[in-house]
Amino acid sequence: MSDQTRLQNLPIAFFAMVMGLSGLTLVWQKAGEVLGTPVVIGRGLVFVVSALFALLLIAYLLKAVRHPAAVRAELDHPVKLSFFPTISISLILIGTALRHLMPMLSLWLWALGTALQLVLTIFIINRWMHEGHFQVVHMNPAWFIPAVGNILVPIAGVAHGYPSISWFFFSIGVVFWVILLTIVFYRVIFHDPLPGRLLPTLFILIAPPAAGFIAYMALVGELDTFGRIMVNIALFLTILLVTQARRFAALDFALSFWAYSFPLAAMTVALMIYHELTGTPWTLWLGGFMAAATTALIGWLVVLTGRAASRGQICVAEG
Repeated sequence: MSDQTRLQNLPIAFFAMVMGLSGLTLVWQKAGEVLGTPVVIGRGLVFVVSALFALLLIAYLLKAVRHPAAVRAELDHPVKLSFFPTISISLILIGTALRHLMPMLSLWLWALGTALQLVLTIFIINRWMHEGHFQVVHMNPAWFIPAVGNILVPIAGVAHGYPSISWFFFSIGVVFWVILLTIVFYRVIFHDPLPGRLLPTLFILIAPPAAGFIAYMALVGELDTFGRIMVNIALFLTILLVTQARRFAALDFALSFWAYSFPLAAMTVALMIYHELTGTPWTLWLGGFMAAATTALIGWLVVLTGRAASRGQICVAEG
């Protein structure tokens, strides 16, 4: 297969890898504060993630220049459309991870990601509202991705001194999370089950309440009733999906497996923050366990992705 063919088939979903690895970076940064793990791990990961994002962004921009029809096809696709905000979310997450290491670069990346997130959110919602080819069976938890991006803005936004902007984006994310959650459960209960390649996207259900809890704590600074509801919903959804482990274990590897990564990382950070606020021992132990499990999971995903790439199973035309 030629390099041009691979470039033409480079999927926008590849940026979910950056989200997952950025989430892992935030896990280890928080673990350094709460669990006393070596801070060098989190510091090293942020530069690895930044390099990966830069490479993917350059590659996708080349695809846009040389194969614009392939990019338009992804924009017209009812599932792939929702993955375009993974670019803006990656910028926000990398900016968040850099806020203590390089504050000025963090601010610029966060601001760029936030502006792009607003543009993509408006663009995608307009497509949902006015395009006639979307159907209920197209709905899956990947549609949460635009909402999740908005919820993430306050984590670094408050630290950079922009609480009003942070509340604006948090409000958008929470409202559309509730709307989309209702539609997703209607789809999975009353229509055909999700196809196997989309089944891992169920883990995205965890991301809005888990990331929402982290962002809400950044906004209000103390644990209240709404914060408790958010973290406990996220914890319940995590337990619910873990009970379905046999279904996920039976699946053949696909890039959609990266949907496991960021939600579990967000849940891990949320538990460690919850421990800081409450001092409950079980949240510390569970947070430590999930940090180890999420690290092992993402390491496994990196190995599977590398193996699939070496076998020519990635960046190929869909059958």
